[in-house]
Amino acid sequence: MAASKLVAGADFEDRVRESFARQKVMTTIGAKLTSVTPGIVEIEMDFADQLTQQHGFLHAGVISIAMDSACGYAAYTVMPSDAAVLTIEFKVNLLAPGKGERFLFRGEVTKPGRTIIVADGQAYAFGADGEAKLIATMTGTMMTVVGRDGIAG
Repeated sequence: MAASKLVAGADFEDRVRESFARQKVMTTIGAKLTSVTPGIVEIEMDFADQLTQQHGFLHAGVISIAMDSACGYAAYTVMPSDAAVLTIEFKVNLLAPGKGERFLFRGEVTKPGRTIIVADGQAYAFGADGEAKLIATMTGTMMTVVGRDGIAG
């Protein structure tokens, strides 16, 4: 869906950045929120040896965590100001090993809705030459949560 057709509240970027800052797992993996626009969010991180699997590639779980956050926050950009976001389902396709010097995770809303939002994600690895390689994709289903104790934006 074209981002220009999505409706975002005036404070969407501040809400996303404040919520992202509370996600301790993003700090743990060294991920940074680098772009927030209506319906699209990008997260980047450098390669870190402590996040690898037995062959030295970025672990699939780390890739999934970052794409889930990118898709969830993309959905969050089009939610009401009093809402929170929760992932209710996702599917990841691992297309190539997580081998690179840095990584980009992009989430984009493909089907906005009042309660349920679908977002698609892509993970890219960048080598020393700066060339991007698509290493994984995700489709996630996100839920708009309003008025639930213990769940806030």
